Amino acid sequence: MQNVVLAIHVLIAVSLVVVVLLQRSEGGGLGMGRSDSFMSTRGQANLLTRTTAILAGTFFATSIALAILAGTHGKPSSIMDQGKPPAGQSAPAGTPSTGAPAAPAAPSTPTR
Repeated sequence: MQNVVLAIHVLIAVSLVVVVLLQRSEGGGLGMGRSDSFMSTRGQANLLTRTTAILAGTFFATSIALAILAGTHGKPSSIMDQGKPPAGQSAPAGTPSTGAPAAPAAPSTPTR
């Protein structure tokens, strides 16, 4: 589920960048120029403005959805919080079965 929302999020982000770059800026920029064949300049501006607003809204929605999906995964648990080893696991070999710790070994002298 998270991968599907992430793929949609990336497509929306790329589309949003393209639509913003297509808009006519005050200085000319990467605007569409004076192309009267498709729509009037005012109609083009309205279409691109609405498209930008819709894409921005869906971008925010998918961002929130991804944050919620990332937060719903199981919370990490500490080994210290567990009282006993999970079922199917036993204590390590060499560990006494009593609750007392093992006695330390005698100190050894270094050899050269």
